[in-house]
Amino acid sequence: MQYFKSLTLLALSLGSFTAAAVAAPDLAEAGRRWWSHVEVLADDKLEGRNTGSAGYREAARYLAGEFEKAGLKPAGMTGYLQPVKFRSRVVVESQSSLTLVRGGKPEPLAIGDDAVIGARTGLPGQLDAPLVFVGYGLTVPEKDYDDLKNLDLKGKIVVHLAGGPASIPGALRAHYGRISERWEFLKRAGVVGVISVQNPKSMDIPWERGKLARFLPSMVLTDESLQDAPDLKFTMTMNPASMDKLLADSGYTFAEILALADAEKPLPKFALKPALRTRVALKTAEVEAPNVVGLLPGSDPKLSNEYIVISAHLDHLGVGEPIKGDKINNGAMDNATGIASLIEVARSLHETKTALRRSVLFIGVCGEEKGLLGSKYFANRPTVQPGRMVANLNFDMFLPLHPLRSLMVLGTDESTLSGPLKTVTAQAGVGLLADPEPNRNSFVRSDQYSFIRQGVPALAFKFGYEPGSPEEKLHKDWLKNNYHAPSDDLNQPVNLEGAARFNQIVLALTERIANQDERPRWNDNSFFRRFSQP
Repeated sequence: MQYFKSLTLLALSLGSFTAAAVAAPDLAEAGRRWWSHVEVLADDKLEGRNTGSAGYREAARYLAGEFEKAGLKPAGMTGYLQPVKFRSRVVVESQSSLTLVRGGKPEPLAIGDDAVIGARTGLPGQLDAPLVFVGYGLTVPEKDYDDLKNLDLKGKIVVHLAGGPASIPGALRAHYGRISERWEFLKRAGVVGVISVQNPKSMDIPWERGKLARFLPSMVLTDESLQDAPDLKFTMTMNPASMDKLLADSGYTFAEILALADAEKPLPKFALKPALRTRVALKTAEVEAPNVVGLLPGSDPKLSNEYIVISAHLDHLGVGEPIKGDKINNGAMDNATGIASLIEVARSLHETKTALRRSVLFIGVCGEEKGLLGSKYFANRPTVQPGRMVANLNFDMFLPLHPLRSLMVLGTDESTLSGPLKTVTAQAGVGLLADPEPNRNSFVRSDQYSFIRQGVPALAFKFGYEPGSPEEKLHKDWLKNNYHAPSDDLNQPVNLEGAARFNQIVLALTERIANQDERPRWNDNSFFRRFSQP
């Protein structure tokens, strides 16, 4: 009954649904089949598929079963599964504190309302250090750009605005904005802690909702060689509405700094008046969860030892603080939809008995919501011969909220994958759009980046929209209201025909990449070419 109830709700919420079903019955049926996987994975019974939970393990069993139905060979360490070990970390707020010290007088900051202590990076214990505002806090050697230049930062906590200047290309801005890269330069300068604040214009989630995520466990891989910034002592995210508490008596207000950023003017760098005294207590536990890996072997004697990786993350946030009485973060769009597409592409190849020259790995990864950890583990500890993965197509929250007229594909300008991509989208009558919001750093925020760091050319897909269009409003409203919220469930509008067309495009793209003579490669002018395998 739930299946038909959901379809009825969807049909009522989308005027295009009925017309699409009449005009294209095959697509409509394909869309309903795709949605049936989402219904299983985003059901309340799986309790949001938090990495390491019983619900996640059930989702992994379901995906392994669908891989088997689709004729994929097991390609994990134990059947379809590749176990990954994590250390879970949660800040014990009753034993933690944040205090500004100004002129010897303490001014407590409220954990949650004013700031959130980072648990993914940072160490337990106490810290008392001066604060320095460092603009964007970026160092980009390729552009001779260095926000840290000529600043005395030894033993200090830096405060920076997220993002970067438009003069820095998006790929470089995104790469050097990651803590793993940022920390190399900050550590060299003697920094002991990092405070980040977002520009309210580019915040995905309102602070009042986003602060609730601090009660969910963060995780690190137990393999220390794969940890980011393990020696960074302290991290914190500041509520933009509370930033003037740090800036008081500095000569600047946060509104003035934001105005400079919005006008693309250089940001000032200056010492802040207060120091910050911190006390952080962490509760830790050992957790294990699997990546799910299936293989479609290639048919060509030479090319079959090269692998196209099609990936999507299987995990979501699990059970959190209730919002409007609902505490289960079902993760329908994020990212049961991506896993459903993974299944449907594999199923289509199996049912049509399509022979591909290269092999294809289908991977549902764990730990994406914890910092791309499952994909990082697989990319660094692959279950196939290292150096043989030649392309990655990643699905994460591609948001089929409206009919598919265009795709926004991250990485289009970076590699020779753009050739087959442009061919198949043109044949489908679907446009290609550039990233409309490069400051969101989307290209390094999902699992494709784990493969990129191992030299694998990659593409990541979203439904596209034109600025100022109704589709743009749909996407922005979805991020504001549903992203990482219990309302990302089965009772939200979705365009089933659009999702089915998306799967057809990915299927055609996979076939083209698998059958072409030339191995995909980074463009000569791509920043990411530096990661290429020797």
